[in-house]
Amino acid sequence: MFKNKDNFTVGVIGAMKPEIDALKPRLENGGTVTVSGVEFVYGELFGMNVVAAQCGIGKVFAAICAEAMIVTFKPDMVINAGVGGALTDKLDIGDAGIATAVVQHDMDTTPLGDPKGLISGINKVYFECAEECVSLLAEAAAVHGINSVQGVIASGDCFVNSAAKRDELRNEFGAIVCEMESGAIGHVCFINDTPFGVLRTISDNGDDESHNDYAVSLKKAAAAELDILFCFLEKLGAKH
Repeated sequence: MFKNKDNFTVGVIGAMKPEIDALKPRLENGGTVTVSGVEFVYGELFGMNVVAAQCGIGKVFAAICAEAMIVTFKPDMVINAGVGGALTDKLDIGDAGIATAVVQHDMDTTPLGDPKGLISGINKVYFECAEECVSLLAEAAAVHGINSVQGVIASGDCFVNSAAKRDELRNEFGAIVCEMESGAIGHVCFINDTPFGVLRTISDNGDDESHNDYAVSLKKAAAAELDILFCFLEKLGAKH
């Protein structure tokens, strides 16, 4: 499918349109294909093969997209980029949370004696991100003067809109950001032995006013995300 099949291949998964709309016109020698109901755009950028898709909101859509991308395009690395709610006072609107690991906070078989977040069958709570992704995302944020914090990002099929829930996620998992996709993407990448990274710029504080903050701050958070993402891809291309 790619013109130069020997190039390093990176997959970009976004929950919303801005990430993919910004990438699409910059991809050369590519096209589009739909797999499992997901439209993938692909081509060359920064000397790499790049494939990108909007997965939609929630863990099931995210998992479908990640699995279809990996099976169809066989990326060497997957990066998930989007916005999220801060769970730490070290992050403010427009700052960047960079995952060292992801967890699915709504997986709960604790009545059976399991730890919260455990994925049965593979017996993992945390899915670790590739060190290369973590370091290059941090470098990219610094280039643009964007404050970044590294740590666990927690995913679940709910929009966190409660200070009590925010504190629960921070205390139970040591999480710095909450959102709705990356835990599933990390799960799929682990199963397929594909390195991955996660970037979340802050749109709200995960508290009782998060729905209002999100509506007001989404544009600022998305702009910071795109600045970091393109810089990350450029740095990744220079290495590969």
